[in-house]
Amino acid sequence: MTIQESTAEMLPDLEEVLKDLVNQHIPSRYSGMKEMIAYHMGWQSQNGSKNTQGKRIRPLIVLLATQLCGGEWQKALPAAASIELLHNFSLVHDDIEDQSEFRRGQPTVWKLWGVNQAVNCGDAMFSLAQISMLHLGIKVNPMVAYEASVLLNQTCISLTGGQYLDMSFESRDEISRDDYFEMITGKTAALMGASAELGAIVSQSSKMNRNSLRTYGEAIGIAFQVWDDVLGIWGNEQKTGKPVSADLKDGKKTLPVVYGFENNPAIIELMRNTEKDDESIARLIMELEKIGARKYAENVAQYYSNLANKALLSLTNINSEGLQVIKELTAQLIKREN
Repeated sequence: MTIQESTAEMLPDLEEVLKDLVNQHIPSRYSGMKEMIAYHMGWQSQNGSKNTQGKRIRPLIVLLATQLCGGEWQKALPAAASIELLHNFSLVHDDIEDQSEFRRGQPTVWKLWGVNQAVNCGDAMFSLAQISMLHLGIKVNPMVAYEASVLLNQTCISLTGGQYLDMSFESRDEISRDDYFEMITGKTAALMGASAELGAIVSQSSKMNRNSLRTYGEAIGIAFQVWDDVLGIWGNEQKTGKPVSADLKDGKKTLPVVYGFENNPAIIELMRNTEKDDESIARLIMELEKIGARKYAENVAQYYSNLANKALLSLTNINSEGLQVIKELTAQLIKREN
């Protein structure tokens, strides 16, 4: 089975579980809340905009990791839905904190409904994530639901802690690479690591497999974020859904920029300029390319991708077909164009 075949089999069931959670647990008298969630999740258009939804990468990792460890992926659907809802809760709140007006090429929730209602929307998705994870008590057993729920909340602390660091970096002229990796370990890698680890929890696999899958997920999470940093500067606007060089204009301390801080003093001065016009952005990109910042970041992404694959090799008593599928997914997450 290929990753495309697995996706075609798993994701429709995931989408059904997600929609059922919203419909069953949010009362009809809160129809506006449902509308906001449906819009953000890509199920419903608004003001003539087209439907756009995420790739569901994290929940797919939950399902594939469960299958990899010999479990039934259908039993992991509540965990997969929980992870996707937690991820989207963080996106809605991140858009508010970053004042991002667009996501996936469409207006963000706060831009359409206002900041206060967007906060409510994110909070509702966080609560739905908790409810969904507890459903593992029915699908598998109460102890699995307990362990998974603890992991979910520990991950949320890491996720919000990473966002805290990211926001705190905005007021600093420069940060180190150590600072950067500490930030993305919380903001991005923790959720990917939890997604993979949940596969071992749901399938009731060994502690060793649980640790190895967490290592896998965290490594692929770092690789994913670093590649996203590359796309944030050199990506195709039509494919990424956000303006070219948006990260530079917003003063984001992405890995190419952090590398630049350590290797070219001119980059520090250029990043201090709060009024970044097209000319200064073009010069900033030129200076980054001059010192090989793009190549460096691409190499880091590949390093962590290789580390993720190495972690998979330490798994025992696994489904060999499932191993090939998750390896294929790993390869696709790096070198993606959007």
